Amino acid sequence: MTEFEHVTVLLNEAVDNLNIKADGIYVDCTLGGGGHSRKILEQLGPKGHLYAFDQDQTALDYNQENLRDWLVAKKLTLIKSNFQQLKQKLAEHGVSHVDGVLYDLGVSSPQFDVAERGFSYRQDAILDMRMDQSQALTARKIVNEWSYGELVRIFTRYGEEKFAKSIARQIERKRQEEEIQTTGQLVELIKAGIPAKARRKGGHPAKKVFQALRIAVNNELGVLEDSLGQALSLLNPHGRISVITFQSLEDRLVKTMFKEKTSLPELPRGLPVIPSELELEYRLVNRKPITPNQAELEANHRAHSAKLRVIEKV
Repeated sequence: MTEFEHVTVLLNEAVDNLNIKADGIYVDCTLGGGGHSRKILEQLGPKGHLYAFDQDQTALDYNQENLRDWLVAKKLTLIKSNFQQLKQKLAEHGVSHVDGVLYDLGVSSPQFDVAERGFSYRQDAILDMRMDQSQALTARKIVNEWSYGELVRIFTRYGEEKFAKSIARQIERKRQEEEIQTTGQLVELIKAGIPAKARRKGGHPAKKVFQALRIAVNNELGVLEDSLGQALSLLNPHGRISVITFQSLEDRLVKTMFKEKTSLPELPRGLPVIPSELELEYRLVNRKPITPNQAELEANHRAHSAKLRVIEKV
C-alpha cells in the first residue's frame, strides 16, 4: 500500500457540522487520505452510505486498503472522478438526493510530497501539477505555450501576484532560448522577476505563481463553482454542505455562493409578509468561518490558512 501520510485539517469540525444521521446518504468530494471519510463512516448505521470522489488514482488505491472494512460492508462507494461530475456520477448509482456533502479543497499532502507530481516549489521536478494524471494540460504546457498576456492574467487573478508582469517577461525571455521544463528552473525565473527587497518578506517568492498555475491547470475555481451548485441542488431538507478552503480566492467564491443562497432579494418597503416564493431555502450554519484551534495550528503547518463554511437546506 502506498504510504499516504496526510494530516486532515479541521477533521472534527467539518464532519460534526454535517450533523450526521446514521441512515443518511453522504458525499466526500475530496477523498484524499480518507480522514474525513473515515470519520463519517464511523457514524453511519447499516442503512447509511458514503460516496467518496477522487480523481487521483493514488488516493483511490490507498483507500481500497485503508477503508477496506466499509467497502466490504457495502457502506462505501469509491468514485474515480472530478467532483465537477458530482450529479452525473451519483445518478449512475441511483442517487438523486443526499444528506450532506463535504469538500476539503487544496492539494493533499502526498501530492506535494511526491516530487514528480511537480506541485512543490521546494523540490526540483518536471512541471506537471495535474490532479488527474490522464489530462493533457500541464503546468509545463502553460509556462511554455501560453501568451505573455495569459500568464499575467492567471498570475494576477489566481495568485494575486503583484509582480506578475515582470515574472511573465522573465518566462517569455527564457523560453525563447530553451524550454522551461522543471520547477527549479521556474523558481529561478520567478525570483528574477521579483525585486530583492520584496523577495525577503512574505514567505517563499514562488508560492503565488505556483498556486496560480495549479488553479489554472486543474480549472479549480470553475470546477468548484459548478460542483457547489450541483451539491446545493442535491440536498435533502436539513442536509448540509461543509467546505474547507485554504486560500482567499476559493474562500471568497464559497462565501459569495452561500451568501447568494441565504440572502433575500431587494424587497419593496413596507411589505407586511415575505411572499412564499421568495422564502429562503438555505441558511448559514456559521456566520463567520470556523478556523483551526491553536493546538491544530501548532501540530500542522498546513492548517494556517484553513477556513470552514457550512450551509444547510431549510
